[in-house]
Amino acid sequence: MREVALFVEDSAHHQFLGALIHRVAAEHAVPVKLRWQNVRHGHGAVLKELRQYLRDLERDRRSAPDLIVVATDANCKGLVDRLNEVKGVTEKFPVRIICAVPDPHIERWLLLDSSAFKTVFGRGCDAPDLKCERGRYKKMLIDAIRSAGITPSLGGLEFADDIVDSMDLEYSAKADDSLGYFLDQLQAVFREWQT
Repeated sequence: MREVALFVEDSAHHQFLGALIHRVAAEHAVPVKLRWQNVRHGHGAVLKELRQYLRDLERDRRSAPDLIVVATDANCKGLVDRLNEVKGVTEKFPVRIICAVPDPHIERWLLLDSSAFKTVFGRGCDAPDLKCERGRYKKMLIDAIRSAGITPSLGGLEFADDIVDSMDLEYSAKADDSLGYFLDQLQAVFREWQT
């Protein structure tokens, strides 16, 4: 069984990435165990806890996982800037690390595949635009679910597993560069683990 440690900034990342990693693992017939290291307090906390975790690994206080996933929203800074910030923390550590950087926010990834949305809710959603506006995609997700006659109790995140399971990943990766970047890395790791 492969062990994946995850550093995520909030529950939206936790829900979406947990579902996505389990789906990719099943598609590659590679069993995984997810170890969640951080699921709140935003980007700064992710980097701080990641730095400490890597120090502990270096000092042999923890056993190294097979993979570390670091997830933080681009928050209008862009994919490259966020990747560079994470690389500044991780570059000297010999552990395999990949980054999920939704641009600008993770909720946008849940809206990428209208067909998946229709499968889950009986009604599709509008394709999300690409604007940098705090809270925009959270509101779009809630509004799209409500327009299907369902009142989300957790902002729509309670449906992340179902949406991810129904997504056409190839289509979604082409629709969003940041998701495409993450999926390319993740699938490469699982292909390697298969052999």
